[in-house]
Amino acid sequence: MVAALTRRFGDLDIAEEAAAEAFAIAVERWPADGVPPNPGGWLTTTATRKAIDRIRRESKRDGKHQEAAMVYDEPPGTSGQPRGAIEDDRLRLIFTCCHPALAMETRVALTLRMVGGLTVPEIARAFLVQETAMGQRITRAKAKIKAARIPYRVPAAEDLPARVSGVLAVLFLVFNEGYLATGPDTDPVRHELTAEAIRLTRLIRALVPDDGEVAGLLALMLLTEARRTARVSAKGELVTLDEQDRGSWDAALVAEGHRLVRERLGAAATGETPGRYQILAAINAVHTSAADVRDTDWSQIVALYDQLLRLDPSPIVALNRAVAVAELDGPEVALATVERLEGSLAGYHAFHVTRADLLRRLGRSQQSRAAYDAAIELAGNTAETAYLTRRRDQLG
Repeated sequence: MVAALTRRFGDLDIAEEAAAEAFAIAVERWPADGVPPNPGGWLTTTATRKAIDRIRRESKRDGKHQEAAMVYDEPPGTSGQPRGAIEDDRLRLIFTCCHPALAMETRVALTLRMVGGLTVPEIARAFLVQETAMGQRITRAKAKIKAARIPYRVPAAEDLPARVSGVLAVLFLVFNEGYLATGPDTDPVRHELTAEAIRLTRLIRALVPDDGEVAGLLALMLLTEARRTARVSAKGELVTLDEQDRGSWDAALVAEGHRLVRERLGAAATGETPGRYQILAAINAVHTSAADVRDTDWSQIVALYDQLLRLDPSPIVALNRAVAVAELDGPEVALATVERLEGSLAGYHAFHVTRADLLRRLGRSQQSRAAYDAAIELAGNTAETAYLTRRRDQLG
């Protein structure tokens, strides 16, 4: 967009300032008004108007008034045409907003708000922080952009690798919100979000086909999406992996996901170190390879979580590993690990869900009931609440 404006107005400063103003306006308006059908065209039109306004304000540029007016009156159908290395409007905007001048968490949060369509509460839950804290983080990001006059430029092909990790983080969180919505007033599964995240990840894979993490994220999404129709019962209750009808899984998506995982395993055999998304995809491949939950290779899943912990030693990874350990070594061993995570995950509903289930399996019904109560209070949607309530009431 900046290059196009520079060509039209003949002034790089005007082009950069107009583009920055357009993005600043988008940051303010889109969360309230929604992302327009053609984000690229909207930004181009807004930036053009801002450039015209500045030219008209500056007397020394009077001679360019006519040129600016001619630029504004673009021929029908030309606004928002693909520019640069990325043809898709939304993907181009995500890459542009994931600016390396901002901290990774900040650029991801801001992009989720501005482009991903997620609300501040949804983003806060994704990052496991308070809503007020997330709101302040996004506000500070906007202020930094304005104060530092960070130039938003559509990245060229050679710039894409430096921004891919931030874009993948955005798409991963958008997919997660669709996979299991965290808002109490939304559908438990938001297919429009998971479908869009998959579509955009496919486009990224076409742009950077040799990036293992892109392939890993796509495989992870496909293997998860394959189970979508089995995840909520006809009564609107969440169905956990061990209770799902595996015959209803989408076989084509499972096959495609497995193929991508095998490709990455082949790359790992040549010395390439797998990243977070590749390991998560491999874990899902083990789950979806089992025709019955009793056939699951839990030792392989624990080994993969061990690998993931070395890469990402977070309490959530440790919690997920404990779930697999419970199947391999028993609930008592797993519970000892889970109890040590309370200080970090006391506000995370999955912590209480895991703890409640382990206590139930150990016959500690009273403690299990209390843990289920805590999980229900923190549950994000009606399907999960219904499932947890049933499990709690079955304790007797």
